Amino acid sequence: MLTTIHNASELTEIILDYRKKGLKIGFVPTMGALHKGHLHLVKMSKNENDITIVSIFVNPTQFNDPRDLEKYPRTLSKDQELLQSTASADILYAPDVDDIYPDGIQSGSDIGLGGLDVMMEGSHRPGHFNGVAQVVNRLLEIVKPDNLYMGQKDFQQFTIINYMLKSLSIPTKLRVCPIVREDNGLAMSSRNVRLSPEVRTNASIIFKTLKAVKQKSRILDIESLKQYAIKRLDKPPFKPEYFDIVDGNTLLPVDNLDNHGYIVACTAVWVEGVRLIDNMVLKSDL
Repeated sequence: MLTTIHNASELTEIILDYRKKGLKIGFVPTMGALHKGHLHLVKMSKNENDITIVSIFVNPTQFNDPRDLEKYPRTLSKDQELLQSTASADILYAPDVDDIYPDGIQSGSDIGLGGLDVMMEGSHRPGHFNGVAQVVNRLLEIVKPDNLYMGQKDFQQFTIINYMLKSLSIPTKLRVCPIVREDNGLAMSSRNVRLSPEVRTNASIIFKTLKAVKQKSRILDIESLKQYAIKRLDKPPFKPEYFDIVDGNTLLPVDNLDNHGYIVACTAVWVEGVRLIDNMVLKSDL
């Protein structure tokens, strides 16, 4: 039975009781508008923990565009039904802004991110990852989970959060789940609901391009791969913002596939006022 909690102090009391019983806690932070990708995270947590807590909080500090914050879908009732009937989460934590930031939204916003926040997504969304780190750190202070579940779709985000966990000596372990895709290959996202049916179907071009780049990585150099991808994605109504090939650990651009053991292609594409991100591992010696 799903229990919905809106207050941090109430949740803290419940978590203390779980800890006294020696229960392991898994945590899935979300901004709501849940889809199968989120539910996969919840199910993974259920399999690996005694208790699974999901948060739904549309965090204002990670939106560098106020219009994007305003348009972000909010479907709490539907999300509650999904968590109870499909994923069987134990607790839904749905706070308001004052509960997360009792000292104001600037509190805790100066977390050092080792420069991982200024490239790729960060160069196009200044301050975004500071907001992400700020809210995740605050949520971890409240929930204190054993395991934290995030999706591979937000590659730069989970890389930054993993850095934060280590730099702040937070004992929570990060568990990353593979990208969950729609039937046409489009990475599942809460923003997909804003796409017209035709564009949502044609957005398969992003996944197809990533697959083609992986295949061609055996024969083309890095710059040629990037040029090929941009040309393929730059077809109206789609407009690529970037296509980068980076070291999966440092997020720095790579110039030779042979010199790195972990390489990821990452992209962001605009269509119908919606920004779609995706990525694919090109090489991994892990």
